[in-house]
Amino acid sequence: MLKIYGHPDCPDCRNCVKNFDFYKVEYEYYDIRELKNLKQFLIYRDTNPRVFDRLKMIHDIGIPCIVDDGIVFTDWEAYLKYYNHEPIDYENESCSILHKNC
Repeated sequence: MLKIYGHPDCPDCRNCVKNFDFYKVEYEYYDIRELKNLKQFLIYRDTNPRVFDRLKMIHDIGIPCIVDDGIVFTDWEAYLKYYNHEPIDYENESCSILHKNC
């Protein structure tokens, strides 16, 4: 089952969860406000440079972080598209610096 590491204040995380719920994608959600979840997220972030180095360079946190059977990724929209689901923009904003909303 997918694991999603996120924060409820993050519009990207809320969008991801709302889309996964809409398309009935099964997942477990881990709120990084809880220290044990934050520690696990940081382990993924610190040990997956191919996934997170670009995000760190633009000062992005890297959430939502999704783990699927040991594979770590942050592009939840591409994941949905791979399964022929069109992502829905519920929030109309983003946390990344490039989108300048957080």
